[in-house]
Amino acid sequence: MNIIKVTILGAAAVLAFSSCGPKAFVKGQYDDVSRENLMNDQWSETDMQVIVKAMVDSMTMHPSITNAKKMPIVMVTNLQNKTSEHIDTQSIMDMVRVDLTNSGKVAFVDKEARGDISNEYDYQNNGMVSEETKKSAGGQTGADFIINGRLDSIVQEVGKDKSVYYKITLNLTNLKTGVITWTNQKQLRKTFKKKSIGL
Repeated sequence: MNIIKVTILGAAAVLAFSSCGPKAFVKGQYDDVSRENLMNDQWSETDMQVIVKAMVDSMTMHPSITNAKKMPIVMVTNLQNKTSEHIDTQSIMDMVRVDLTNSGKVAFVDKEARGDISNEYDYQNNGMVSEETKKSAGGQTGADFIINGRLDSIVQEVGKDKSVYYKITLNLTNLKTGVITWTNQKQLRKTFKKKSIGL
């Protein structure tokens, strides 16, 4: 009888210790990226999707785009992060560029590829490439507009309530005149309740 009790107590102890051990996310599944994500109070892909869609819709309806005699050539520059979070602003601007390109209303020059392009010119003009196919400097298309902007946030906490506010401002600036042709902003506010998280 004592042996049975010891065995049962031992098994119970093992189960107790195993349940208190470190936990990990071990079972996953694919999810719909368009489904709203409010798992925590940080910047999320839902925030990015909502903000980018609003900005792209606004920009593509502006007369500087819709009334252009030829397709405007645009270059993305910098989105300043003025929030307290580490947010990948390059990813936001990449999404803006992709969605604008897919609209078919603007085309882009790639600022990030300039170094690679220059190196390729050097390679193609050092005798390694045939005369018929080599490319030389001086033939690139210049941008008509640049897009830049800023991302701001305000965080407020009172008791168990928390509010996170984001505002993104984008500008479309005429490269020839330096005049901001289009500008707009999108605001988001998310509210959260603080709750105890059990084991």
